[in-house]
Amino acid sequence: MTTMDMQETAVTSDASYHAWRACATRVAPADRAAAEAGVRRAYRQAGLREPEKVVWAGSPREAVTLIRALEEPGPSVREAVRSAPWAGERQRLHTELGAAGWSAHWAATGGRLWDSTQALVNRIRTGVLADLVGQETGKAAAEIRLILLDAVLGQHDAPWLAAFPTDDGPVERPLDGLAAVSRSAGWWWPFARVAVVSERPVALHRDEAGRLDHGDGPALAYPDGFALYAWRGMPVPADFLAELPTLTPERIRAEENAELRRVMLEYYGYDRYLADSGARPVHRDETGILWRIDLDDDEPVVMVEVLNSTPEPDGTRRTYWLRVPPSTLTARAGVAWTFGLHPDVYAPVRET
Repeated sequence: MTTMDMQETAVTSDASYHAWRACATRVAPADRAAAEAGVRRAYRQAGLREPEKVVWAGSPREAVTLIRALEEPGPSVREAVRSAPWAGERQRLHTELGAAGWSAHWAATGGRLWDSTQALVNRIRTGVLADLVGQETGKAAAEIRLILLDAVLGQHDAPWLAAFPTDDGPVERPLDGLAAVSRSAGWWWPFARVAVVSERPVALHRDEAGRLDHGDGPALAYPDGFALYAWRGMPVPADFLAELPTLTPERIRAEENAELRRVMLEYYGYDRYLADSGARPVHRDETGILWRIDLDDDEPVVMVEVLNSTPEPDGTRRTYWLRVPPSTLTARAGVAWTFGLHPDVYAPVRET
């Protein structure tokens, strides 16, 4: 490739990334007409007869329930509809760009979306399984897992679709049908006689790291009521979030689940918890005050209280709380740890 070709490819890759990123996170109702047209096109492009009917579901959970109840949908045709054309396009582009070119192209397109989207996909699968069978691990759970793994991911196939040309123009491209469904709907399941298609979410909340995160309701919700609740990526029960605004130190200490207790502490605030729980300092020196609170079945909360040496505009000095490893024995060691230094060499000229 020439330098100009590489520059044009980079511009195209960036535009593709942004368009597919929007697709992966879209929370609007499905465009059912466009999605159904895309499903039928994908069948034709795979050399298959179009499905006799397209059945809609309000979420992946409802789709799994429908599939388990279908009478004679025919065998799954996912391999022909999704896997084979994807493999062909990947091989074509890999040959065209070369190994290094393909790697750079993937990094600029699908690779930028892959981790966060796959984390969401895995979380949806886990949530569907938990909703339908709870902690059971028998035949029903195994059947549901297989159905979930057999899904074509619709909008959540955006990462790998971003790497390939799928313009809806006069030139027929192998992935055009799949891309049309991805732009228009959620997960879907292609069978010989029937295709089952899910709606997109109606709500999606994530933190800066791309993890599901919402303190005032579901982090992910579908129109049929299927929802996932999470705090900074960690799954939590729905009623747990409703309890957070009324937390007390006693309630936090009483929580037996260590992971949920950590969420409580983050929400309540470590500094506030230390103050409200009657904690006592275990060490103090010129750098600050070391505080420690022991928790049942979990590592202790150890923090250094430091005073900003630079006054605020009103003359006050702000207090900061720095969480440090449980093994910390002195305030100086804790502050030094936050800078990646040994306490013996931590000697700032001016603390800020």
